[in-house]
Amino acid sequence: MDTRVLKYFLTVASTNNITKAAQQLHITQPTLSRQIMELERELGAQLFERQRRHLQLTKAGALFQQRATTLLEIVAQTKSDLKQPDEELTGTINLGCVVSAASAFMMDAVADFQRRYPYVRFNIFDGDGDTLRNRLDEGRTDIACLIEPVEAAKYNYLVLPTREQWGVITVKGTPIAKRKTVDRNTLYKLPLIFPQRSIVRDEVSDVLKLDQAKLNIMASNNLPSNAMYLVRTGRYYAVAIKGITDLYDDSDLVFVPFTPAKKTGHVVVWRRNNILPPATERFLQFVAERTSTKK
Repeated sequence: MDTRVLKYFLTVASTNNITKAAQQLHITQPTLSRQIMELERELGAQLFERQRRHLQLTKAGALFQQRATTLLEIVAQTKSDLKQPDEELTGTINLGCVVSAASAFMMDAVADFQRRYPYVRFNIFDGDGDTLRNRLDEGRTDIACLIEPVEAAKYNYLVLPTREQWGVITVKGTPIAKRKTVDRNTLYKLPLIFPQRSIVRDEVSDVLKLDQAKLNIMASNNLPSNAMYLVRTGRYYAVAIKGITDLYDDSDLVFVPFTPAKKTGHVVVWRRNNILPPATERFLQFVAERTSTKK
């Protein structure tokens, strides 16, 4: 499949109009129409619903749009990696990172690495563990910094020196904010914002011996930004990691740890049996060296 045809398809998908797409691509309308029809025949699927002067992606077309975008990103990344001269480290590293106490460690590593290798660039993607693992599995991310637990059988991993403590985030002035710890029975009485990841819910529940059916979960979240707006109203309590309050540096937010204590670590992961570009391999070595000095 020619990457040129993928670009044609994506342009038509973004304009929903063959004439406008042909103008942007500087080719004739009949040529573009023929290329799209040949692509549909090759795939054995209809990509567009054809209406008067308007095209609409089918379900198959929407799926192919996602895959075509990923394929072109991988091709561009590969070309960049192959152009690397022997005497100078270059390339782009696609790095995913959770928002946690590990953020400072990883971003310090990025800054120091670029001071040593100024021609290396980073694409940094913030996300929750499930989103980052999906991007990793699809080849859109080279390496990802995740909160444990992770599926160790699927990935190579490097354990980081940063640890996280789990608890409840609230605001000053609430009764919970004055407590030293939060236990299971107290948690049952609170209107909660709970992490979406089922593996995290199960880990927290195992430690606290929670009956999840008794929890009053008002909302779930994958990233902390919007959840913190709800917490600031004083009517919600977020089950979260302490690193969030450290990152936001908001004096109104209060973190209260669980009892019994629930702590977790961080890992940098990458796919097994996957050949990494030289810049990414060097960055992993760089992180490993920093990790050994922190222990």
